[in-house]
Amino acid sequence: MRDVSEDEASNQADDLRDALEISLGFTFSQGNRIEVLRNGDEIFPAMLSAISQANQTIEFLTFVYWSGNIAVKFAKALARRAEDGLEVKVLLDAFGAAKVDRALVKEMRDAGVEVRWFRPLKWWRLGGNNERTHRKLLICDGCIGFTGGVGIAAEWEGNARNPSEWRDTHFRVEGAAVPVLRSAFVGNWAEDYRWKGAGTLRAPNQPEPGSVDVLVVRSVASQHWSDIATAMRPLLHHTRERLRITTPYFVPDEALCQALMDISSQGANVQVLTSGKYNDHPAVRWAGQRYYSKLLAAGVEILEYHHTMLHAKVITIDGVWCCVGSANFNQRSLGKDDEVCLICADHGLVSELDSDFDSDCSQAKKIDRATWQRRGWVQKSKEQLARLIDSHL
Repeated sequence: MRDVSEDEASNQADDLRDALEISLGFTFSQGNRIEVLRNGDEIFPAMLSAISQANQTIEFLTFVYWSGNIAVKFAKALARRAEDGLEVKVLLDAFGAAKVDRALVKEMRDAGVEVRWFRPLKWWRLGGNNERTHRKLLICDGCIGFTGGVGIAAEWEGNARNPSEWRDTHFRVEGAAVPVLRSAFVGNWAEDYRWKGAGTLRAPNQPEPGSVDVLVVRSVASQHWSDIATAMRPLLHHTRERLRITTPYFVPDEALCQALMDISSQGANVQVLTSGKYNDHPAVRWAGQRYYSKLLAAGVEILEYHHTMLHAKVITIDGVWCCVGSANFNQRSLGKDDEVCLICADHGLVSELDSDFDSDCSQAKKIDRATWQRRGWVQKSKEQLARLIDSHL
């Protein structure tokens, strides 16, 4: 890696901050506290605790709500708080949460929870059915927020100890970033024709419980482009020493692929950690593998996680910056789905995330360029078939 002086690093940080704020039209908030939560054993207790301690409002949005003990626990916790008199709103993506037990939905509604479906599937919507909200959000009292990769299903329970327990990362947020994070919930909730307002709670004056600078990127896909796609350009362009990408679904477009190659050729260490043999969407894996040869030739390191299904979505840059949230490094997240991400500047936070990356890499297989070049025709055929639909993956 190229050595960067302290002054140069400071100037680069200022340049990146300016580039992000100008290109996205939003500003960083200061003094936030972000807690990194790993796997269901840490994520779910923290979320359920926030629900149980809320005093006025609970707003919950998820793409995945399936089955398992945790699905029951969340439904009962939300129902209980509605019975306590809190204003509880739940928004479920009609495609992603289609497998939810309807008895759980009824239980919540009977208790007073306002449950809505985001963009119910209709045969006449055609392409419109393909435009989903992939956001995962829990906002309590407008002052505590959660976002990241986790879904409400048995697959996320446990601590990623075996293939039945998925590996994921989620974030608990306090500070001025939370009201902006809340706007991502309100934006999806407002689409319903029965709009009655976002809720009775006004955002309280936010203290500064921590030291993390945060830019909330509320991404809405439009014409195959989004604010997440916009944010990726300056983030990648300003990489000087090290870029680390953790994503379960790695399907860059040609421009992003070229950006990774350029960063590597300029002397930075570029590493991509993605899901391996345990993958709930094999075609997505094949589509991403089509890019391996050119990336490996440019010096990009690619590692496939083979311990269980990897579902975390984290990018770290130069030990200072990170982008975390619901978006994958794929064409669907960058151009089709509604997403929400936090871009943060904090050495301590990024050090923690980089430590997790190192730990995950110890359970991954590094793709060897020479071996990959000798892969058989069956593998190459899968890659070419997946190519036909990679813009949807």
